[in-house]
Amino acid sequence: MRALIYEGPNKVSYTEELTVRDPAPDEVLVRIAASGICRSDIAVLDGTIEWPAPAVLGHEGAGIVECVGSEVTHVKPGDHVALHTLTHCGYCSQCVAGKPTRCRSTLGNRSEPFRLGDMAVSNFAATSTFAELTVVKRQQVVKIDPSIPLDLACVIGCGVMTGMGAVLHRAQVEPGEAAAVIGVGGIGLNVVQGLRVAGASRIVAVDLLASREEMARDFGATDFIDASREDTTSRLKEMFADPKNAAASGVDWVFECTGNSQSLRGAVEALAWGGTCVVIGNAKPGAELQIPIQPLLIIDRGIMGVRYGTSQPNRDINTYLSMYENGILKLDELVSQRYALDDFAQAFDDLQSGKLARGVFVY
Repeated sequence: MRALIYEGPNKVSYTEELTVRDPAPDEVLVRIAASGICRSDIAVLDGTIEWPAPAVLGHEGAGIVECVGSEVTHVKPGDHVALHTLTHCGYCSQCVAGKPTRCRSTLGNRSEPFRLGDMAVSNFAATSTFAELTVVKRQQVVKIDPSIPLDLACVIGCGVMTGMGAVLHRAQVEPGEAAAVIGVGGIGLNVVQGLRVAGASRIVAVDLLASREEMARDFGATDFIDASREDTTSRLKEMFADPKNAAASGVDWVFECTGNSQSLRGAVEALAWGGTCVVIGNAKPGAELQIPIQPLLIIDRGIMGVRYGTSQPNRDINTYLSMYENGILKLDELVSQRYALDDFAQAFDDLQSGKLARGVFVY
């Protein structure tokens, strides 16, 4: 079958010779119809995320069930499904509390379901959607309405759940609050539309690429800061100035989607009294944040991390697809370009150069 093989830092190859094993009793074999191209995949290539090679990358997938293990009852061959990366156990205290992103079973799930000749090839994020067929745990498979195009449904699995969930589940932004979103690529645009859905009064999109302003506004941004020309922190304090106390000027929420430590420090400094910075972007190994402690304590500022939008994928995937069907969630606009799998070099280049909101491989 066709697949992309990660061979090491900045090395990817296309093959038509990969094979995948049959599903275990608690697994599902899925024929992938489309896969979103996420910056996390690029982060493996450039070393931001450390992952052993060889591996099949990709973690935003949708397709059709090929076959199921003997213990799988919620889907059957022929069902249309969207995939997610959480191999949550379903039994621990976090799962029972509806917090599968905190389940300890969801980390370290590297296995080797693929082979290329005599060589074992591992999965990535327990998913591996840069291949025509993949095998995943049953809890990672969500049945969806077959009327929804699979090349749109696939991006729900990471980009939409991470961005929307950061706003609606982790931060729980309230109507009337104001927010800034630093970095409006695929994740950031979904943060923007999450804020729109939440009823934020003002949504400031921030990016180094001025070309992203039009799309950011289309997704719900009310303002745009070109970070290549203006200091983001100063501009946010100016936009949200407190006429009674200049020291209290700032924004209620800042969602930092770039993973850059300097940008993150500026995001914290741009917070109003009682404001919170939500850290979403992948940082390089060893990256640190150094900030003054006192401004956090005396004016109730906060910093919170978020994993996968604090999502409950088996609920949220179909919730977001319903929002799409009702005209609330933008998916058609999110998918900028579709590519054949063997055109991966162009797809990765377009993503890194900022040309895409979301690119999708179509099989």
